Amino acid sequence: MKTSIATVSLSGDLEEKLTAIAAAGYDGVEIFENDFLTFDGGPRDVGRMIGDLGLTCVAFQPFRDFEGMPDAERARTFARAERKFDIMEELGTKLMLVCSNVSPASLGGIDRAADDFRELGERAKKRGLTVGFEALAWGRHISDHRDAWEVVRRADHPNIGLILDSYHTIARGVPVDSIRSIPGDRIVLVQIADAPQVDMDLLQLSRHFRCMPGQGDLPLVGFMQALDATGYDGMLSLEIFNDQFRAGSARQVATDGKRGLLHLTDQVSRSTTNPKRRKPTMPARPAGLGVEFIEFAVDEDTADELTALLAGLSFHLAGTHRSKSVELWRQGDVNLVVNTDKEGFAHSSYVVHGPSVCAMALKVSDVAGAIERAEALLVPSFTEAVGPGELKIPAIRGVGGSLIYFVEPQGLLADIWSVDFDLTGATEPSTDGIGLTRVDHLAQSMSYEEMLSALLTYTALLDLDKAPQVDITDPGGLVQSQALQAADGAVRLVLNSSQSAKTQSGRFRSEFFGSGTQHIAFATDNIFETVRRMKAHGLAPLPISDNYYDDVDVRFGLDPALVADLRDHDVLYDRDGDGEYFQIYTRTFADRFFFEIVQRKAYQGFGAANAPVRLAAQARSAPEPTMPRR
Repeated sequence: MKTSIATVSLSGDLEEKLTAIAAAGYDGVEIFENDFLTFDGGPRDVGRMIGDLGLTCVAFQPFRDFEGMPDAERARTFARAERKFDIMEELGTKLMLVCSNVSPASLGGIDRAADDFRELGERAKKRGLTVGFEALAWGRHISDHRDAWEVVRRADHPNIGLILDSYHTIARGVPVDSIRSIPGDRIVLVQIADAPQVDMDLLQLSRHFRCMPGQGDLPLVGFMQALDATGYDGMLSLEIFNDQFRAGSARQVATDGKRGLLHLTDQVSRSTTNPKRRKPTMPARPAGLGVEFIEFAVDEDTADELTALLAGLSFHLAGTHRSKSVELWRQGDVNLVVNTDKEGFAHSSYVVHGPSVCAMALKVSDVAGAIERAEALLVPSFTEAVGPGELKIPAIRGVGGSLIYFVEPQGLLADIWSVDFDLTGATEPSTDGIGLTRVDHLAQSMSYEEMLSALLTYTALLDLDKAPQVDITDPGGLVQSQALQAADGAVRLVLNSSQSAKTQSGRFRSEFFGSGTQHIAFATDNIFETVRRMKAHGLAPLPISDNYYDDVDVRFGLDPALVADLRDHDVLYDRDGDGEYFQIYTRTFADRFFFEIVQRKAYQGFGAANAPVRLAAQARSAPEPTMPRR
C-alpha cells in the first residue's frame, strides 16, 4: 500500500517539508492550503518541486464550508471551488478534500448535501478531477462517516468519493465495523492519525495532540481491519495536527510517521483472515528476553569513582576486554561494562556527554529478525570496527544517539563474554553479593517529541506493551512518564519527559547535553537484607523523609513492624491489588545517573506514586551548584 502525508503535519516552509517527506520514503503528499498560500511561488512551481522529489501530489486540502449553504451564498461556494480546481490543475493533483460544513449558516439535510455534491461532481468531471468528502467529528450537520457516505451514495456521481479519517471515526466513538459495508472503490483516500485517550474537546484534541500511528491510544488496527474488508487498496495518508511536531525536526517527524504506518500495516497483515490480502513484509517483533549488559562511558578518574560505587553494591570485577580498556563487573545476572578506552563509540559518547550510559544490550529471541525489522522500519543501524577474533554484535541507534545491541540466548552471540573478555584473574564474587539478581528496568529522559519517537521505535521493533502514561510531580515541574514492558517483565523500559528545565529529567538533559539513560533498577528477592548488606559495605540508600512513612502507615494499614522496617531502611512501598513493591535508591552519580533496587511481589508497575517522594529526596541530597570562577 502506498503512503502519503499532509504538509500540515511538519515544521518548516513548504520546500523543507517536501524534502523531509521525500527523504522518509513516502509516495505522495497532501498539500495543505495554508502551506501553498504562504509559498513564494505559483502552483506550477509547487508541482514541479513535488515531481522533482519523486513524489505524487495526492490531494489539495481542505475545502471548507461547502455543502448545504443557503441560496444567497451557494453560488459563491461553487465559484470558490472552481478557483481551487484551477490551482489543482497547475499543481498536478486530481483530488480535492472537502470537509463537512461547520458554518452556523449551513443548512442540514442529506439530500440537500447530495445535490450540492452532484453538481460539484459535474464540474469536477469536466476537468478530469475528483472530490472527496470527509466528515469532521465536529461538523455542524454531518459529523459521522456513515452520514458522509450516505451523501456520497445519494450524489451517485463517479467523480465524488468518500474520504475516511481514523481520528474522526474513532475519537467520536463511531463503530468502525460500519466501514465494512462501504465499497472500496468509492473510498478515494484514507487518512490515519492516532491520539492520546484523554477527556478533551474533540476539536482541541484534534488540532493540538494528534500523533503518529502507535504513539497514541486509538485502536487503529480495528479501523484498518474494517477498511481491509472493503477491498480498498489506495493511498494511506497521515494528517497530524500537533503543536510540538510543527516546532520539531521535520525529518524526524516524517520518519516517525512512515515508521508508524509500516508498523500499523504489518500488524494488520498479521491479523487478516483474508489470504488474498497483504502478507507481512518484515519479520515479526522479536520477544525481549532480558537486558544482557549496560555499558558506561567514563574516563580513568570517573571510572575509579564508578567502580567504587559498584563495589559498594557488591559487584565484582569479572573480566577485562582482550584488546580494549574495558572491564566487566558482575552480580547475579547483571553485567555492567565500564569502558575507558580512548577510541571507539564509547569514547566519542564520553566526549559529548561526560560519564554516562552509552549503550545497552538486549537479549532477544531472534537477532537477525530484529535487525531486518529495524531496517524495514527505517531505524538506523550501527557498526564499529572490531579486533581479530572479536564478535561483531549487531546494534541500532537508540535514545539520544546511544546504542542498543542485540544478542541471543544461544549461538555465537551468546558467547560474548568468553570470546571478547579474559575472565581469568578477576576478583572472586561473594556468595551472592547483596542479593541483586537481574536488571529490572531502565529509565530514560528525553524531550516529549523524542519520547513519542522512542515509544514508537521500541513498540514497533520489539514485542513490548505500553502502560497508560502517567504524570509525576517533580519539585521543579511536571514529568510525563511512559512505561513499556514485555508480557513476562523480562524487559522493562520507562520513558520520561518534561517541558521544565528545573525537573530532574530536564536537568539531566541539560547536564548530559541530550537524552539518555538516567537510572537503572536492579531486582532483589529480599530488599531489607540487601540494604543491610549495602550498609555493611559502607553504602547507604537515599534518605527518605519520615513524613512519608507516617502516610504509608495510614494509607495502606501495614503491620507496624513492616512500617518500622521500611523507615529504618529508607525503603519506599507501593501496593496494587495483591501486588507489593519495595524500592530504594542510591544518590546520583556525577549528576548523570543513579541506581534503584526493587523487590516485586506480583506487582507490575514502577512505583509511580512514590516518584514525587524520590524526586524530592534527590533534590535535597543534590550538591549545591558551584559559582563559576571569573
